[in-house]
Amino acid sequence: MIEAINLTTLIIVFISLVISITLHEAMHAFTGHWLGDDTAHREGRISLNPIRHVDPFSTILLPIITLLLFQVPLLAAKPVPFNPNRVRFEEFGAALVGLAGPFTNLLLAISTAGIINLFQGSLGPDLLRILVIFLAVNIGLFVFNMLPIPPLDGSRLVYALAPESVQNLMASLERTGIVIVFGLVLLFPGFISFISNINEAIYKFLLVYI
Repeated sequence: MIEAINLTTLIIVFISLVISITLHEAMHAFTGHWLGDDTAHREGRISLNPIRHVDPFSTILLPIITLLLFQVPLLAAKPVPFNPNRVRFEEFGAALVGLAGPFTNLLLAISTAGIINLFQGSLGPDLLRILVIFLAVNIGLFVFNMLPIPPLDGSRLVYALAPESVQNLMASLERTGIVIVFGLVLLFPGFISFISNINEAIYKFLLVYI
C-alpha cells in the first residue's frame, strides 16, 4: 500500500495516526457516555485533543517500528476507561463501546476511498499520496483493533457472544493480552503477513467497489 518508507511518508503516517486515533478514542468515549456510563466523560476523554488519547510507546513508537520493519503500522492508543456494568444493554452495550472505535476507522477508510475514486483524475500526486496513506492507516487500525484478543476492541464482541467460561478466560487476559499481541507482532512474521493480507484485501475492495 505504501511504496516507499521515507521521512515524508513517516510524517504523513504520523499525522494520519494522530487524526485517526483521536477520532477512534473519542468515539469510544462518546458511545460509552451515550449508553449511560460517564467514566470517560469524567476523565476528559470525550475530546478531539490528541494528547488525551496518545500513549508514547504503543501509539507513537510501535507503529513507526512496525512500519519500518514490516510495512504495516500496528499500534494501540491509551485505553478509554468505561464501566461495562453501567452501560445499557449489558454485554451488548459494552460491545458497542468497543466496536465504536474501529468502525469509526472503517468509516474513515470508506470515505477516503470514495474521495479517491470520485476525484482521482483531478487529484495531484501529493494529495493522492496523502489520501492513500490515510486510507491504509485507517484500514490497519480497523483490522488490528478488531482482533479478538483482550484488551483490543474486537474482544468486546466475543464477550457479548461467548459463554461465561470463555468470558472469564478473556477477563484474565485483560492485563497481559496486549503483551501477547505485541509478542505475536514482533516474534512471528506470519502473523504480520496475515494482518497485511487482510489489510490489502480490504484496501483493494474499497478502491474497486466504493
